[in-house]
Amino acid sequence: MFDNFETKVIECKQCPRLIKYINHVGQTKVKRFINENYWAKPLPGYGDSAATLLIIGLAPAAHGGNRTGRIFTGDSSGDWLAKALFETGFANQSTSISKNDGYNLRNAYVTAIVKCAPPKNIPIPTEITNCSQHMKTELKLLEDHLKVIITLGNIAFDSYCKISGLKGLTFGHNLVYPLEGDKKLISSYHPSKRNTNTGTLTWDMWIKVFRIAQSFVNASQK
Repeated sequence: MFDNFETKVIECKQCPRLIKYINHVGQTKVKRFINENYWAKPLPGYGDSAATLLIIGLAPAAHGGNRTGRIFTGDSSGDWLAKALFETGFANQSTSISKNDGYNLRNAYVTAIVKCAPPKNIPIPTEITNCSQHMKTELKLLEDHLKVIITLGNIAFDSYCKISGLKGLTFGHNLVYPLEGDKKLISSYHPSKRNTNTGTLTWDMWIKVFRIAQSFVNASQK
């Protein structure tokens, strides 16, 4: 099932603006990655197909996932996420650098609302709507085991709520909402450079989110 889903995502051409942009980025590159072959295709999620923890970001980074071929890999946001998942027992190592670096998730799955890197990291509403079909499929594939969902940033939070039919919930950092089926939704600031460099999101604030998620997952397995 996951193989079919991943193929469908990779072959998706629903958003011409995004396809044009990721192809352009893959061809022009940046100086520090000039000798690398960019993935430059839509990116499916990644991780344990029986995960109890789901992390939802906004979109792949132009020179992160769009380059490496794995979500949250090869950029500063991925560094923060990998370290947090490792420290809370959901990953086997603390860095996520390339697709073949040996990094593996345990009991966790990472994805994004939009599967292509958008210009200036800002997808337009129609692109979010188009890509919601893929998010719905991921949620369906994961639903039998899923216990905790962490959304990173306001767009991911709002999009997840819309897809899941949740109303009246407010975005904020480290807010926890109970869901049907004894699930939990945790909203978090995104570990973008804009947030981490300005102190809007500190490491202590960030790791606390994952320690809370870890406690919910552990409680669900007793």
